[in-house]
Amino acid sequence: MPRIKKAVITAAGLGTRLLPATKGIPKEVLPIFVRGRSGQIFPKPIIQAVFEQLFDAGIREFFIVVGRGKKVIEDHFTIDVGFLQLLRGRRRDLYADEVESFYEKVSESEVIFLEQPEPKGFGDAVLRAEKLIDETFIVHAGDTYIVSNGFEHFRLPLQVHEHWNASATLLVREVDDPERRGIMGGELVENGVWRVERVEEKPEKPWSRLAILPIYIFEPEIFEALAETLPGRNGEVQLTDGIGRLLDKGGRVMAVKLSEESIRLDIGNPRGLWEALEISYKLAVNPYLNRS
Repeated sequence: MPRIKKAVITAAGLGTRLLPATKGIPKEVLPIFVRGRSGQIFPKPIIQAVFEQLFDAGIREFFIVVGRGKKVIEDHFTIDVGFLQLLRGRRRDLYADEVESFYEKVSESEVIFLEQPEPKGFGDAVLRAEKLIDETFIVHAGDTYIVSNGFEHFRLPLQVHEHWNASATLLVREVDDPERRGIMGGELVENGVWRVERVEEKPEKPWSRLAILPIYIFEPEIFEALAETLPGRNGEVQLTDGIGRLLDKGGRVMAVKLSEESIRLDIGNPRGLWEALEISYKLAVNPYLNRS
């Protein structure tokens, strides 16, 4: 897999579709089930699961964008030796080992928190990292987790990005409700790979069923495009609109289709949260289910 060191994880949204639960608890710390290194099944905050997956894929520099009232995320990523000692003192070694494993990954990484004081959109959240990134990087939403064989959802977009010398590479999947998502269209250049010609965020009259998933590969030129992007829907700077601006400026944007065998867990709404809990538990019990 091509070497990328930096990732932006966005966790600044209000989580309004999960209120009132998310009034005091960021949706990104709501759990999914993951099998720990001991084989035990643990409920983990989805943002921790995303971080650990990116770490296992080779990322070591993380920029986590948080909003108001999300200090709990920073606290979760703060190494607490006293808590480990407390757990071991109470003979909760299995849990202490799992927490310590997480702390080891945090310790081996550079984790920087960036604040988005007002909810100005996904694009604005990514723009917060502008002064800190000058190389190829990944953007990953903190409320979405994808299970694929061999990190396919990272590996294939990175390979396409490098092969086509792209400015941005998108991960896409065909959906039944494109009006609720960012969509894209373009020229099919090989099986499951497109050169993107057009994007639109939540179209009133969808012209494509290929939805953009919230995992992206970008070159730093995306920041200039985002800085030139005017607020759109709900007064927010949409990342999809920023990609459209990148296209207008002559940037090469590619898209890769996520395989049907891969599983996306999205906790952005009540049904998604329920499905994420149910599916992640089944996968934790039997990790080979998604390989059938």
